[in-house]
Amino acid sequence: MIVKALRTGLGNLIIFIDFITRPRKMKRSAEQQAEVEQAAAGLALYQFRACPFCVRTRRTMHRLNVPITLKDAKNNSQDRQTLLEEGGRIKVPCLRIENAGEVTWLYESKAIGAYLEDRFAAA
Repeated sequence: MIVKALRTGLGNLIIFIDFITRPRKMKRSAEQQAEVEQAAAGLALYQFRACPFCVRTRRTMHRLNVPITLKDAKNNSQDRQTLLEEGGRIKVPCLRIENAGEVTWLYESKAIGAYLEDRFAAA
């Protein structure tokens, strides 16, 4: 019971610190932002709200101004089952990338961040 309270408290602290230190969004023209939003339509991030690695990934998404669908793999049993069945394991963060009908599952916050930087930083 103490461990659960400690974990909950630390999770809320992580979320609060993220909120007050959130980076600025990348500025783009309306046309460029529309292209980014269209490219991001095939992306979904499976995550836990208070996971530090998920927070890191969401910060990158916020900074790059990329609207990616968030899936709660902790509290939503359907999202959790999809992650397990299609992704192969319950490990977060995990980015589901659908491109031309082909689906790829990318794990690890550093790899996801690098992918987002490569794909959206110059856009």
